[in-house]
Parts: sequence; C-alpha cells; structure tokens
Amino acid sequence: MSGSGDSTRAILYALSANFAIAVAKGAAAFFTGSSAMLAETIHSLADCGNQLLLLLGMKQARQPASPEYPLGHGREVYFWSFLVAVMLFTVGGMFSLYEGVHKLRAGETEPGSSLWWAVAVLIFALIAEGISLRTCLQEVDKSRGHRSLWRWFRESRQAELVVIFGEDLAALVGLAFALLAVLATIITGNPVWDAIGTLGIGALLIVVAVLVAIEIKAMLIGQSVDPDRQRQIRQFLDGRPEIIRVISLITMQLGNEAMVSVQAHMREEKDVPLLVDQINTIEHAMKEAFPEVRWSFFEPDVRAGV
Repeated sequence: MSGSGDSTRAILYALSANFAIAVAKGAAAFFTGSSAMLAETIHSLADCGNQLLLLLGMKQARQPASPEYPLGHGREVYFWSFLVAVMLFTVGGMFSLYEGVHKLRAGETEPGSSLWWAVAVLIFALIAEGISLRTCLQEVDKSRGHRSLWRWFRESRQAELVVIFGEDLAALVGLAFALLAVLATIITGNPVWDAIGTLGIGALLIVVAVLVAIEIKAMLIGQSVDPDRQRQIRQFLDGRPEIIRVISLITMQLGNEAMVSVQAHMREEKDVPLLVDQINTIEHAMKEAFPEVRWSFFEPDVRAGV
C-alpha cells in the first residue's frame, strides 16, 4: 500500500530554514546598509508567511463535517496551497524580475564588502535550504513508491507537500544561481552578472509557481485519489468473494480523506438482509485496508446483463 508523507514535518523544516535565512540576510543588510539585502530579507520573510498559510490550511481542513459541509473541510487545504502558489508567482517571481530589470537599468553594483556578505549569506542559505529539501524528499519518498519525482508531482494529492517540494527545489536552484551571479560580479566587476542572476531566479520561480498552481487547480476542481491508490482499491474489490464484477468505481480526494462510490454486480440476489450484511462487511474491510476512505457509497446490482 502506498504511504503518505508527513507534510507538517516538511513545512516546519521549510519554515525554520526560511526564518534562519531571513535573520542572516537581515544581519547582512544591517551591517552593510545594502538595500538589495534588505529586499531579500523581506523576500525570505514572505516565504515564512507562505509556510504559515500552509499550516493554517491544514488546521482548517481538520474541521469536522457539518450539515452545511457534509463531506468536511478537507479540500480547504487546496485553497491555501493555491494561494501560496500565487504568492510564489508574485512576491517571488515577479519581484525578482522587477529587481533584475532595476539592476540592469541602474548599472551599479554593491560595494565589495556587501558582495562578500552576500556570498556568506548565500552559502548559509544553500545549507539551510538543502536540509529543508532533504527532509521534504524523505517525506515524498514515503508516498511516491516506484514513481519518478516528476510522476509523483503530477499524481500526488498531498497539496501542501507538492507546494513545499516545489518551493524548496526552486529556492535551492535559485540560491545556486544567485551565488554564481554574485561570484561572477566580484570576479569581473560587472554588475550585469548580478542582474542576470536575479532575472534567472525570477523566471525559475514563475515556472515553478505555474506548475504548482496547475496541480493544485486540478485538486480544487475535484480529482480522484492517487492513481496507484485507486488501482489498489479496485484490486481489493475485485478480490472480494461477494462481488462478481465491479461495474464502476468513483473516488474523490478530499484533503487527507477520500470518498469512494462503488457499483458492483453481487452474487447474492434473493436474501436482502444477507446482501446488506455483505455490503457492510465490504465497506468495513475497505476502510480498514484504506484508512483515508471516510465516506463510502455502495450500489449493489444483481442483474447480470448490466
């Protein structure tokens, strides 16, 4: 059976990393008076806000079902995850593009001392983001099984883990771009390299934000459960002795919970109480085998021609 990564652990590691990076950037901005480093401090604080939004979404998703929300609030985490993708696009990508264009037009570079402070902060940030991404990948590996990272990204229904993975990966690659750009600026004395690096980071963040938003949008609209999990549920039903044939199987992911609707041709055709008892047994066994299944709807069919 496929597992499920601990999204909370991955988010907390990302939050810790971004906060530590924000503190380091803030210290560099204070000691050097660099306006660019101050802007980067604000950028990292905005990333911390993204993680807090994900934690809020996960908390809201745990609200119990009610007459107004009969299937619970599980899909609320998708809304907050989509909002984080929008923030990554605007505060991350568009802001970086703006900063890069501004540097190109200004044609000025920070003093050498500021640039060496930037190198020190970037190296620290690379280490912190590397630890965060490693933790995220450990949680991803619990659920992706034999699938590649790209296939897991496309098929996973853990919105918050998809967001953290995309954000951590973009941050790590972006920091590598930034470090190379700053070192090139120091070596050549040409501020264009710094501007090009900033533009590259902006483009990278926009691409990642769009990819993440596409995946979260699909979950918001209403996706089935993970394809591997759906195959496992069908195999489970096909293996039940009470069922002749599964006519239709509809699943829907609702945050960390799922809904399953089954129409099946049953062996029992005459004894209605026995048929009901068999259905209850199947549903109970299915929920034990697949703990995420909270709601199940079973439609028996005894007509062989259907």
